[in-house]
Amino acid sequence: MTGRLTFDFTGKKVLVTGASSGIGYGVAAAFAAAGAELTILSDTGAIHEAAAKLSGSVRAIQCDIANAAQVTEKLADIGTLDVLVNNAGLERPTPLTGENPEGNATFERIIAINVTGTQNVTDTLVNRIADGGRIILTASIWSRTAVPGFSAYVASKHANLGLMRTWAQELGPRRICVNAVCPGWIKTGPAMNSLRELAQSSGRTETEVEQEIMSAQAIDKLMEPVDISDLYLFLASSGGTNITGQAINIDRGEVMS
Repeated sequence: MTGRLTFDFTGKKVLVTGASSGIGYGVAAAFAAAGAELTILSDTGAIHEAAAKLSGSVRAIQCDIANAAQVTEKLADIGTLDVLVNNAGLERPTPLTGENPEGNATFERIIAINVTGTQNVTDTLVNRIADGGRIILTASIWSRTAVPGFSAYVASKHANLGLMRTWAQELGPRRICVNAVCPGWIKTGPAMNSLRELAQSSGRTETEVEQEIMSAQAIDKLMEPVDISDLYLFLASSGGTNITGQAINIDRGEVMS
């Protein structure tokens, strides 16, 4: 299922990272349905299965974006792009324990993918993005607030907004618009894992945590990836021509700003 508004990206070249499942796959499916010439990327072999399910012209690339050399190699033959969607991200709990004096591998991996990886992909492709093109980052409502136990993920999403705002200024002279989508709770595997972790760490049931989340929203029920894909397409369309440097919440009113 794809978005519900009508967009036409025929002839446009779009690359979406982290597109093997969840939000990334939903966004990729929406661009494919709108006629885009699509490249999708993930660090797992599942990206090829995802490509096989999408309509139209779709190319799949398996690549660890935290590895700069691999990014350079795997994206070497990417030509001109109209839209880059930096969606790839890792969400895991990283509570303070006092037991990792030599470092926390999970913390470091989250930062490597969500921050360094986003930089690697964008820096590799920036000169191939057409003037007047678009860069869209998937941030989070946790880029505007915080929850206990998820310091690396929260920090990385705050950093995504810093990258977005800086790049919007850098690329403004080329009329490249750079924005961030800040989703609330979406029914994806990582999000549901986080919900379970929050339940376990607080001694509550998953149902209780879900009810608490929904009670904070102005509109109830958790969203699906299809509920947010149209926002990416709008920002990439002519409707987004004068929108840049913005972090846009799509969270059913959980965090109002």
